Amino acid sequence: MPIYDSLPSSICRAIEITPASTALERTIDITTTGRRSGQPRRIEIFFYRAGGQVYLSSLPAQRNWYVNLEHTPRFTFHLKYRVHADLPAIATPITNEAERRAIFTEIVADLNQPSNPGRISQPTSVDAWVQGSPLMRVNFDLEG
Repeated sequence: MPIYDSLPSSICRAIEITPASTALERTIDITTTGRRSGQPRRIEIFFYRAGGQVYLSSLPAQRNWYVNLEHTPRFTFHLKYRVHADLPAIATPITNEAERRAIFTEIVADLNQPSNPGRISQPTSVDAWVQGSPLMRVNFDLEG
């Protein structure tokens, strides 16, 4: 049972994306705290689901949002397609290679489907994502 089951059903449906979900349905904003400035930093990003969990990731590269979340793991997960909600959350970096491989295997299979929700070059490689992509598990902090 997901931790967010106490949320309204419209929010649960928005979070429970599937391989049939469009790019818009996968697109959210996150607000992190800048590691140096301490100021809020809002960006647009895709979120992913694997093994019933919610993750943040991006194409292989270093990302400021990831470093900000390593420094201050509390952030806001902003739903903005069909349902608008600002959900308090906590990010946990996934650094274990075996765990990263299992998660990215599911994410990359979703991205490599014919409808290509991420609009990335296909096929994309699990190995490239495991070795170079940031990966954070999202836990919704509904009790604040």
